[in-house]
Amino acid sequence: MFLTKARKTLATCCGLHVVHDGISDIMYVLLPALQQSFGLSLAEVGLVRGAHRAGLALFQLPAGMLSERLGERSLLVLGTVIAGFAFLALGYSDSFIGLLFLLFLIGMGSAAQHPLSSSIISTAYPDSGRRAALGAYAFAGDVGKCGIAGGLGLLLFTGLEWREPVVVIGTITVFTAVIVFLSLLTVQAGGPPEKRIEHRKKIEKLGWGIREPIGFSALCGIMIVDNCTRNGFFTFAAFLLIQDKGVEPGTAAMAVPIILVGGMWGKLACGFLSERIGIIRTVVLTELGTAAGIVAIAFVDGMAAFFLLPLLGIVLNGTSPVLQGTVGDLVERERQSRAFGLFFSISASCGIAAPLGFGVLSDLISVSSTMYVIAGLVFLTLPLCLILRPVLMSTTATAE
Repeated sequence: MFLTKARKTLATCCGLHVVHDGISDIMYVLLPALQQSFGLSLAEVGLVRGAHRAGLALFQLPAGMLSERLGERSLLVLGTVIAGFAFLALGYSDSFIGLLFLLFLIGMGSAAQHPLSSSIISTAYPDSGRRAALGAYAFAGDVGKCGIAGGLGLLLFTGLEWREPVVVIGTITVFTAVIVFLSLLTVQAGGPPEKRIEHRKKIEKLGWGIREPIGFSALCGIMIVDNCTRNGFFTFAAFLLIQDKGVEPGTAAMAVPIILVGGMWGKLACGFLSERIGIIRTVVLTELGTAAGIVAIAFVDGMAAFFLLPLLGIVLNGTSPVLQGTVGDLVERERQSRAFGLFFSISASCGIAAPLGFGVLSDLISVSSTMYVIAGLVFLTLPLCLILRPVLMSTTATAE
Protein backbone atom coordinates (compact mmCIF):
# COMPACT_ATOMS: atom_id res chain seq x y z
CA MET A 1 0.00 0.00 0.00
CA PHE A 2 1.44 3.33 -1.08
CA LEU A 3 1.73 6.06 1.52
CA THR A 4 0.20 9.43 0.79
CA LYS A 5 2.40 12.52 0.78
CA ALA A 6 1.02 13.50 4.19
CA ARG A 7 1.82 10.09 5.68
CA LYS A 8 5.33 10.07 4.19
CA THR A 9 5.89 13.50 5.72
CA LEU A 10 4.57 12.29 9.06
CA ALA A 11 6.75 9.16 8.92
CA THR A 12 9.89 11.21 8.26
CA CYS A 13 9.16 13.62 11.10
CA CYS A 14 8.41 10.68 13.38
CA GLY A 15 11.76 9.09 12.53
CA LEU A 16 13.56 12.33 13.31
CA HIS A 17 11.61 12.61 16.55
CA VAL A 18 12.76 9.14 17.59
CA VAL A 19 16.40 10.25 17.41
CA HIS A 20 16.07 13.74 18.90
CA ASP A 21 13.89 12.72 21.84
CA GLY A 22 16.15 9.74 22.40
CA ILE A 23 19.27 11.90 22.77
CA SER A 24 17.33 14.44 24.83
CA ASP A 25 15.85 12.12 27.43
CA ILE A 26 18.94 9.95 27.57
CA MET A 27 20.15 12.68 29.93
CA TYR A 28 17.78 11.41 32.62
CA VAL A 29 19.47 8.00 32.44
CA LEU A 30 22.94 9.58 32.40
CA LEU A 31 22.37 11.90 35.37
CA PRO A 32 23.28 9.37 38.12
CA ALA A 33 26.39 8.32 36.13
CA LEU A 34 27.36 11.95 35.49
CA GLN A 35 26.89 12.75 39.17
CA GLN A 36 29.36 10.02 40.08
CA SER A 37 31.84 10.88 37.30
CA PHE A 38 31.94 14.62 38.05
CA GLY A 39 31.04 14.61 41.78
CA LEU A 40 27.92 16.78 41.40
CA SER A 41 25.46 18.05 44.01
CA LEU A 42 21.73 17.79 43.29
CA ALA A 43 21.65 21.49 42.42
CA GLU A 44 24.47 20.89 39.91
CA VAL A 45 22.51 17.95 38.52
CA GLY A 46 19.66 20.38 37.88
CA LEU A 47 22.14 22.75 36.21
CA VAL A 48 23.36 19.96 33.93
CA ARG A 49 19.81 19.32 32.78
CA GLY A 50 19.20 23.06 32.55
CA ALA A 51 22.16 23.58 30.18
CA HIS A 52 20.51 21.39 27.55
CA ARG A 53 17.16 23.12 28.04
CA ALA A 54 18.83 26.53 27.78
CA GLY A 55 19.96 25.70 24.26
CA LEU A 56 16.43 24.63 23.41
CA ALA A 57 14.83 27.70 24.94
CA LEU A 58 17.13 30.22 23.26
CA PHE A 59 16.97 28.84 19.73
CA GLN A 60 13.47 27.41 19.22
CA LEU A 61 11.83 30.76 18.54
CA PRO A 62 14.65 32.00 16.22
CA ALA A 63 14.43 28.67 14.38
CA GLY A 64 10.70 29.13 13.87
CA MET A 65 11.14 32.69 12.60
CA LEU A 66 14.12 31.85 10.38
CA SER A 67 12.19 28.99 8.77
CA GLU A 68 9.77 31.57 7.35
CA ARG A 69 12.61 32.62 5.04
CA LEU A 70 14.67 29.45 4.61
CA GLY A 71 12.06 26.73 5.08
CA GLU A 72 11.91 24.08 7.78
CA ARG A 73 13.86 21.35 5.97
CA SER A 74 17.31 22.97 5.86
CA LEU A 75 17.14 24.08 9.49
CA LEU A 76 16.04 20.64 10.68
CA VAL A 77 19.01 19.02 8.95
CA LEU A 78 21.54 21.61 10.16
CA GLY A 79 20.30 21.34 13.75
CA THR A 80 20.49 17.55 13.68
CA VAL A 81 24.09 17.66 12.45
CA ILE A 82 25.07 20.07 15.25
CA ALA A 83 23.34 17.93 17.88
CA GLY A 84 24.97 14.77 16.56
CA PHE A 85 28.53 16.08 16.61
CA ALA A 86 28.05 17.66 20.05
CA PHE A 87 26.70 14.40 21.42
CA LEU A 88 29.63 12.54 19.92
CA ALA A 89 32.03 14.97 21.64
CA LEU A 90 30.17 14.49 24.93
CA GLY A 91 31.69 11.03 25.16
CA TYR A 92 35.14 12.64 25.43
CA SER A 93 34.25 15.41 27.91
CA ASP A 94 36.42 15.53 31.05
CA SER A 95 35.31 18.74 32.80
CA PHE A 96 32.10 20.11 34.27
CA ILE A 97 32.30 23.30 32.15
CA GLY A 98 32.87 21.25 29.00
CA LEU A 99 29.91 19.07 29.93
CA LEU A 100 27.64 22.12 30.27
CA PHE A 101 28.86 23.60 26.97
CA LEU A 102 28.27 20.41 24.98
CA LEU A 103 24.82 19.93 26.48
CA PHE A 104 24.01 23.51 25.49
CA LEU A 105 25.11 22.74 21.90
CA ILE A 106 22.98 19.59 21.86
CA GLY A 107 20.00 21.66 22.98
CA MET A 108 20.75 24.30 20.35
CA GLY A 109 20.92 21.67 17.62
CA SER A 110 17.69 20.05 18.75
CA ALA A 111 15.89 23.40 19.03
CA ALA A 112 14.54 23.29 15.48
CA GLN A 113 13.11 19.79 15.70
CA HIS A 114 9.93 20.23 17.75
CA PRO A 115 8.57 23.52 16.34
CA LEU A 116 9.50 22.86 12.72
CA SER A 117 8.42 19.22 12.62
CA SER A 118 5.14 20.20 14.31
CA SER A 119 4.67 22.93 11.70
CA ILE A 120 5.40 20.53 8.82
CA ILE A 121 2.90 18.00 10.20
CA SER A 122 0.24 20.68 10.83
CA THR A 123 0.66 21.84 7.23
CA ALA A 124 0.33 18.26 5.98
CA TYR A 125 -2.81 17.79 8.12
CA PRO A 126 -4.46 21.25 8.05
CA ASP A 127 -7.93 20.15 9.16
CA SER A 128 -9.13 16.86 10.62
CA GLY A 129 -6.66 14.42 12.07
CA ARG A 130 -4.09 17.00 13.17
CA ARG A 131 -4.15 16.08 16.86
CA ALA A 132 -4.08 12.37 16.01
CA ALA A 133 -1.10 12.94 13.67
CA LEU A 134 0.73 14.95 16.33
CA GLY A 135 -0.15 12.24 18.83
CA ALA A 136 1.55 9.70 16.55
CA TYR A 137 4.51 12.09 16.24
CA ALA A 138 4.71 12.39 20.03
CA PHE A 139 4.41 8.59 20.32
CA ALA A 140 7.43 8.24 18.03
CA GLY A 141 9.43 10.52 20.30
CA ASP A 142 8.71 8.27 23.25
CA VAL A 143 9.71 5.24 21.20
CA GLY A 144 13.08 6.94 20.90
CA LYS A 145 13.16 7.70 24.59
CA CYS A 146 12.37 4.11 25.48
CA GLY A 147 14.60 2.58 22.84
CA ILE A 148 17.65 4.81 23.17
CA ALA A 149 17.35 5.86 26.81
CA GLY A 150 16.09 2.44 27.86
CA GLY A 151 18.84 0.70 25.91
CA LEU A 152 21.50 2.85 27.55
CA GLY A 153 19.91 2.21 30.94
CA LEU A 154 20.24 -1.53 30.39
CA LEU A 155 23.88 -1.13 29.33
CA LEU A 156 24.65 0.91 32.45
CA PHE A 157 22.82 -1.69 34.52
CA THR A 158 25.24 -4.33 33.22
CA GLY A 159 28.17 -2.16 34.33
CA LEU A 160 29.23 -0.66 30.99
CA GLU A 161 30.91 2.77 31.18
CA TRP A 162 28.68 5.54 29.78
CA ARG A 163 31.09 7.16 27.29
CA GLU A 164 31.27 4.53 24.54
CA PRO A 165 27.51 4.28 23.88
CA VAL A 166 27.24 8.08 23.83
CA VAL A 167 29.81 8.29 21.00
CA VAL A 168 27.90 5.68 18.98
CA ILE A 169 24.58 7.50 19.46
CA GLY A 170 26.13 10.78 18.33
CA THR A 171 27.38 9.14 15.13
CA ILE A 172 23.92 7.70 14.40
CA THR A 173 22.40 11.16 14.85
CA VAL A 174 24.67 12.66 12.18
CA PHE A 175 23.67 9.98 9.66
CA THR A 176 20.01 10.58 10.52
CA ALA A 177 20.35 14.17 9.27
CA VAL A 178 21.25 12.93 5.78
CA ILE A 179 18.30 10.53 5.65
CA VAL A 180 15.83 13.21 6.78
CA PHE A 181 17.08 15.68 4.18
CA LEU A 182 16.59 13.19 1.34
CA SER A 183 13.17 12.06 2.63
CA LEU A 184 11.72 15.56 3.01
CA LEU A 185 13.17 16.58 -0.35
CA THR A 186 11.41 13.62 -1.99
CA VAL A 187 7.96 14.68 -0.71
CA GLN A 188 8.75 18.40 -1.20
CA ALA A 189 7.99 19.18 2.44
CA GLY A 190 9.54 21.98 4.47
CA GLY A 191 11.13 23.77 1.53
CA PRO A 192 11.63 27.54 1.21
CA PRO A 193 8.29 29.43 1.25
CA GLU A 194 6.84 31.42 -1.63
CA LYS A 195 8.69 34.61 -2.44
CA ARG A 196 6.02 36.43 -4.43
CA ILE A 197 5.64 40.07 -3.40
CA GLU A 198 1.90 39.64 -2.82
CA HIS A 199 2.47 36.65 -0.57
CA ARG A 200 5.20 38.43 1.39
CA LYS A 201 2.97 41.47 1.99
CA LYS A 202 0.18 39.23 3.22
CA ILE A 203 2.52 37.50 5.66
CA GLU A 204 3.87 40.81 6.98
CA LYS A 205 0.33 41.96 7.82
CA LEU A 206 -0.23 38.86 9.97
CA GLY A 207 2.34 39.86 12.61
CA TRP A 208 2.64 36.96 15.02
CA GLY A 209 -0.54 35.43 13.59
CA ILE A 210 -2.11 34.68 16.98
CA ARG A 211 -5.87 34.90 16.40
CA GLU A 212 -6.86 34.26 20.03
CA PRO A 213 -4.34 35.92 22.42
CA ILE A 214 -6.27 34.99 25.58
CA GLY A 215 -6.66 31.38 24.50
CA PHE A 216 -3.04 31.10 23.38
CA SER A 217 -1.86 32.56 26.71
CA ALA A 218 -4.00 30.08 28.66
CA LEU A 219 -2.70 27.23 26.51
CA CYS A 220 0.89 28.30 27.19
CA GLY A 221 0.09 28.54 30.91
CA ILE A 222 -1.17 24.96 30.98
CA MET A 223 1.92 23.87 29.07
CA ILE A 224 4.21 25.67 31.56
CA VAL A 225 2.69 23.85 34.54
CA ASP A 226 2.64 20.53 32.69
CA ASN A 227 6.28 20.86 31.64
CA CYS A 228 7.53 21.96 35.07
CA THR A 229 5.77 18.95 36.57
CA ARG A 230 7.17 16.51 34.03
CA ASN A 231 10.73 17.89 34.04
CA GLY A 232 10.82 18.02 37.83
CA PHE A 233 9.62 14.46 38.25
CA PHE A 234 11.79 13.02 35.47
CA THR A 235 14.95 14.70 36.76
CA PHE A 236 14.64 13.44 40.32
CA ALA A 237 12.69 10.18 39.96
CA ALA A 238 15.88 8.10 40.09
CA PHE A 239 17.14 10.03 43.12
CA LEU A 240 13.81 9.48 44.90
CA LEU A 241 14.24 5.73 44.43
CA ILE A 242 17.90 5.77 45.50
CA GLN A 243 17.68 8.07 48.53
CA ASP A 244 14.19 7.34 49.88
CA LYS A 245 13.38 3.84 48.64
CA GLY A 246 16.80 2.20 48.96
CA VAL A 247 16.91 1.11 45.31
CA GLU A 248 20.32 0.41 43.76
CA PRO A 249 21.56 3.17 41.36
CA GLY A 250 21.74 0.80 38.38
CA THR A 251 18.14 -0.24 38.92
CA ALA A 252 16.98 3.31 39.61
CA ALA A 253 18.44 4.42 36.26
CA MET A 254 15.63 2.44 34.63
CA ALA A 255 12.94 4.62 36.28
CA VAL A 256 12.54 7.10 33.43
CA PRO A 257 12.56 4.47 30.65
CA ILE A 258 9.83 2.62 32.56
CA ILE A 259 7.79 5.83 32.80
CA LEU A 260 8.29 6.39 29.09
CA VAL A 261 6.90 2.97 28.23
CA GLY A 262 3.58 4.15 29.61
CA GLY A 263 4.15 7.66 28.32
CA MET A 264 4.49 6.73 24.67
CA TRP A 265 1.14 4.92 24.75
CA GLY A 266 -0.35 7.81 26.70
CA LYS A 267 0.65 10.29 24.00
CA LEU A 268 -0.80 8.15 21.25
CA ALA A 269 -4.01 7.43 23.16
CA CYS A 270 -4.59 10.99 24.37
CA GLY A 271 -4.16 12.40 20.86
CA PHE A 272 -7.05 10.22 19.69
CA LEU A 273 -8.98 10.64 22.96
CA SER A 274 -9.05 14.43 22.57
CA GLU A 275 -10.66 13.97 19.14
CA ARG A 276 -13.42 11.93 20.83
CA ILE A 277 -14.16 13.52 24.21
CA GLY A 278 -12.63 16.98 23.68
CA ILE A 279 -9.49 18.89 24.55
CA ILE A 280 -10.42 20.24 27.98
CA ARG A 281 -11.78 16.96 29.34
CA THR A 282 -8.66 15.14 28.20
CA VAL A 283 -6.34 17.71 29.79
CA VAL A 284 -8.22 17.68 33.11
CA LEU A 285 -8.16 13.86 33.24
CA THR A 286 -4.44 13.63 32.54
CA GLU A 287 -3.46 16.39 34.98
CA LEU A 288 -5.51 14.98 37.87
CA GLY A 289 -4.09 11.54 37.12
CA THR A 290 -0.57 13.00 37.18
CA ALA A 291 -1.05 14.53 40.63
CA ALA A 292 -2.48 11.30 42.04
CA GLY A 293 0.29 9.20 40.49
CA ILE A 294 3.16 11.33 41.83
CA VAL A 295 1.69 11.28 45.35
CA ALA A 296 1.24 7.51 45.19
CA ILE A 297 4.84 6.91 44.05
CA ALA A 298 6.23 9.22 46.74
CA PHE A 299 4.13 7.40 49.34
CA VAL A 300 4.76 3.71 48.55
CA ASP A 301 7.87 1.86 49.69
CA GLY A 302 10.74 0.30 47.76
CA MET A 303 10.25 -1.53 44.49
CA ALA A 304 6.46 -1.10 44.63
CA ALA A 305 7.01 2.30 43.00
CA PHE A 306 8.23 0.57 39.83
CA PHE A 307 4.79 -0.95 39.27
CA LEU A 308 3.21 2.51 39.32
CA LEU A 309 5.74 4.22 37.03
CA PRO A 310 4.28 3.12 33.65
CA LEU A 311 0.77 4.02 34.82
CA LEU A 312 1.99 7.47 35.81
CA GLY A 313 3.72 7.77 32.44
CA ILE A 314 0.40 7.45 30.59
CA VAL A 315 -1.03 10.62 32.15
CA LEU A 316 2.27 12.45 32.77
CA ASN A 317 3.15 12.42 29.07
CA GLY A 318 -0.36 12.26 27.63
CA THR A 319 -1.16 15.97 27.87
CA SER A 320 1.57 17.34 25.60
CA PRO A 321 0.31 16.21 22.15
CA VAL A 322 -3.16 17.54 22.99
CA LEU A 323 -1.70 20.96 23.80
CA GLN A 324 0.57 20.94 20.74
CA GLY A 325 -2.32 20.04 18.46
CA THR A 326 -4.33 22.98 19.77
CA VAL A 327 -1.75 25.59 18.70
CA GLY A 328 -2.97 25.36 15.11
CA ASP A 329 -6.51 26.26 16.21
CA LEU A 330 -5.36 29.58 17.67
CA VAL A 331 -2.90 30.92 15.05
CA GLU A 332 -2.82 31.63 11.32
CA ARG A 333 -1.47 28.81 9.17
CA GLU A 334 1.27 31.01 7.67
CA ARG A 335 2.63 31.74 11.16
CA GLN A 336 2.59 28.19 12.52
CA SER A 337 6.39 27.83 12.57
CA ARG A 338 6.73 31.04 14.56
CA ALA A 339 3.91 30.11 16.94
CA PHE A 340 5.32 26.64 17.54
CA GLY A 341 8.76 28.20 18.06
CA LEU A 342 7.32 30.48 20.75
CA PHE A 343 5.35 27.61 22.29
CA PHE A 344 8.35 25.28 22.49
CA SER A 345 10.72 28.06 23.63
CA ILE A 346 8.50 28.63 26.65
CA SER A 347 8.34 24.86 27.13
CA ALA A 348 12.13 24.55 27.07
CA SER A 349 12.45 27.42 29.56
CA CYS A 350 10.51 25.28 32.00
CA GLY A 351 13.17 22.62 31.49
CA ILE A 352 15.74 25.11 32.75
CA ALA A 353 13.86 26.48 35.74
CA ALA A 354 12.16 23.32 36.98
CA PRO A 355 15.20 21.00 37.40
CA LEU A 356 17.30 23.77 38.97
CA GLY A 357 14.52 25.00 41.27
CA PHE A 358 13.43 21.54 42.34
CA GLY A 359 17.10 20.54 42.75
CA VAL A 360 17.68 23.37 45.23
CA LEU A 361 14.43 22.49 46.99
CA SER A 362 15.45 18.82 47.19
CA ASP A 363 18.77 19.79 48.82
CA LEU A 364 16.79 21.78 51.40
CA ILE A 365 13.77 19.60 52.24
CA SER A 366 14.50 16.15 50.65
CA VAL A 367 13.49 14.65 47.33
CA SER A 368 10.32 12.98 48.62
CA SER A 369 8.94 16.24 50.06
CA THR A 370 9.71 17.98 46.76
CA MET A 371 7.61 15.38 44.95
CA TYR A 372 4.55 16.45 46.96
CA VAL A 373 5.23 20.05 45.92
CA ILE A 374 5.40 18.97 42.28
CA ALA A 375 2.08 17.13 42.61
CA GLY A 376 0.42 20.21 44.11
CA LEU A 377 1.66 22.37 41.25
CA VAL A 378 -0.48 20.37 38.81
CA PHE A 379 -3.72 21.87 40.14
CA LEU A 380 -2.81 25.27 38.67
CA THR A 381 -3.89 23.89 35.29
CA LEU A 382 -7.56 23.70 36.29
CA PRO A 383 -8.39 27.46 36.32
CA LEU A 384 -6.41 27.83 33.08
CA CYS A 385 -8.63 25.18 31.48
CA LEU A 386 -11.67 27.26 32.44
CA ILE A 387 -10.16 30.23 30.59
CA LEU A 388 -9.26 28.18 27.51
CA ARG A 389 -12.59 26.36 27.17
CA PRO A 390 -14.80 29.24 25.87
CA VAL A 391 -12.08 30.31 23.44
CA LEU A 392 -11.93 26.84 21.91
CA MET A 393 -15.71 26.67 21.73
CA SER A 394 -15.64 29.72 19.46
CA THR A 395 -13.18 28.01 17.08
CA THR A 396 -13.41 24.77 15.13
CA ALA A 397 -11.68 22.87 17.94
CA THR A 398 -13.49 20.29 20.06
CA ALA A 399 -13.45 22.12 23.37
CA GLU A 400 -15.29 19.89 25.78
